[in-house]
Amino acid sequence: MGANLTGRRVMSLHRIAVISCVFVIAACSSTSGPELRASKPVIHVSSARTASDISSCLQRMIPSVQTVRDQGSTELMVESNAWLVTVTPSPYGSEVKVQQSSSSDGGVPEPEMRFDIARCAV
Repeated sequence: MGANLTGRRVMSLHRIAVISCVFVIAACSSTSGPELRASKPVIHVSSARTASDISSCLQRMIPSVQTVRDQGSTELMVESNAWLVTVTPSPYGSEVKVQQSSSSDGGVPEPEMRFDIARCAV
């Protein structure tokens, strides 16, 4: 029984090591958040929908989205920082700004991103 428990610990440590390596590789190959925020927007639209409605819709439509809420705005990082979608409340609904990394990894193609933004903003 003791050997079996030790084997499980080794397997768990091995899994943690593999997952850590994957995250390190992903971090090295992706654009940093500040660099992405400084890039020129590819899409910038106003919507009558609320920021929370747009964010929820995008989370359902786009795979692998990480969401961060900051001072009233919602940032959605898509595909290891390949895209940054910022949804900000406005007096008439919301503003949606989409920025693309210069080193996109070929995740979500631009036409698909434009369709998803349009679908969720209307």
